[in-house]
Amino acid sequence: MAQAQAKLKETSSMKMHNVRVHPEKDLLKKQDQLAWKMAEVAADPVAVDADVTEMIVNRIIDNASVALAAINRGPVTTARAQALDHPRSGKRGATVFGVSSKQQFSAEWATWANGTAVRELDFHDTFLAADYSHPADNIPAILAVAQQTGKDGKALIRGLATGYELHVNLVKAICLHKHKIDHIAHLAPAAAAGIGTLMGLDTDTIYQSIQQALHVSCTTRQSRKGQISSWKAFAPAHAGKLAVEAVDRCMRGEGAPSPIYEGEDSVIAWMLDGKDAKYDVPLPGKGDSKRAILETYTKEHSAEYQSQALIDLAARMGKKVKDWDKVKDVLIHTSHHTHYVIGTGANDPQKMDPTASRETLDHSIMYIFAVALQDGTWHHVKSYDPARAQRKDTVALWHKIRTVEDAEWTKRYHSPDPNVKAFGGKVEITMADGTKIVDELGVANAHPFGAKPFTRPDYVRKFMTLTEGIVDAKEQKRFLDTVQKLPNLSADELFALNVEIPEKNLKVGKKGLF
Repeated sequence: MAQAQAKLKETSSMKMHNVRVHPEKDLLKKQDQLAWKMAEVAADPVAVDADVTEMIVNRIIDNASVALAAINRGPVTTARAQALDHPRSGKRGATVFGVSSKQQFSAEWATWANGTAVRELDFHDTFLAADYSHPADNIPAILAVAQQTGKDGKALIRGLATGYELHVNLVKAICLHKHKIDHIAHLAPAAAAGIGTLMGLDTDTIYQSIQQALHVSCTTRQSRKGQISSWKAFAPAHAGKLAVEAVDRCMRGEGAPSPIYEGEDSVIAWMLDGKDAKYDVPLPGKGDSKRAILETYTKEHSAEYQSQALIDLAARMGKKVKDWDKVKDVLIHTSHHTHYVIGTGANDPQKMDPTASRETLDHSIMYIFAVALQDGTWHHVKSYDPARAQRKDTVALWHKIRTVEDAEWTKRYHSPDPNVKAFGGKVEITMADGTKIVDELGVANAHPFGAKPFTRPDYVRKFMTLTEGIVDAKEQKRFLDTVQKLPNLSADELFALNVEIPEKNLKVGKKGLF
């Protein structure tokens, strides 16, 4: 834990960039705009630190794990079918998870297919601060462009370090969800910047790409409310696809709405805090290492990140309950985010519905806590099975669970101090006879400060577990051997970061327009 804390402290050397809305008469110079400052970070050819490189490898493994586990689920099958209709015949392209690496497709469509696969199970890395994020959503877009344009492993690492850096720093400073704007509005500009670093583009081209990507990626959070649909998986893939297309246009000389953050009719002015908005966005200075990936954390359990610590806590507390029928009430004291997004504060009746979709159950801490209490574990398939969700004793327990916002847990959630920051809660289980079982947990076991922080062997184990029965042993080994050589991979070897599955084992999606 001390070593993890030391690594995080090394990321704290940042310069704050003040962002506010400017009237057109100010004629704000582009060099003073946030998008330009971000582009300068992306264009800075600083070397990537060894521990950052190691974590990038971990997250590529992590993405492959969760994508392959979801390979034949509906949204993934649909996205793959669309990508397969955009081959790069006779031209260098990008690979699609599961499909032979000899077949290559347009980078934006490979981004779409792979991004959907990565996001489908809600099981990859996360960063939570002023807003939400899954920074590994940057990987499909930047990797696809690297493959199509013939960049090597070192260039890919540089691009991914940028994508993570800017994504995390936007999330630290600018809250989107308060205004019901989906968190992909931070992803698209970060991915565009990461592609700019990968390609070695000049600052002005990256600046225009960031602005274009943001302009087209602002959508509402209805995708994560009510009866949550398959679009939850498509949304970040769409943002990555938009980023690829934005960079392509700007490389061809096109511009963007400007200033996209600070303008009179900008995103901030009309979609976020308005004309009186003030944000301080931390960015590394020239020559400073890009280390933000080390502040992010992956998931041991396939569920919304705010549920990770509570799943671990439920597994611990469940051992003390002998009779589920004698549980009178379960009260979870937690943060504002957890209460209002996945708790009873969301006021979503679907979160208490045994027939709700997997995507909705994934965003119900009441359901998640009930199953983890009873089972003492969490499984990415079995825990969401309709028969499991509709089990009578589970439904009865589930409906006794409620959440409340606790000011102290909200304060910890938003704390900039990694030693204080927490995403869990305190739970009181009241039994029929009035006795109480009380326990609390701040961070998940797999968190860098948790009881069992994830290291390379854990990422490898997650890959082996999630791909068992899907990917044959020889292909599992080949992929793991390849990805762990990432800094030394040639351009052609980047195609080997794909994982192939026999064609007969891949579901075929329905036909559409293409």
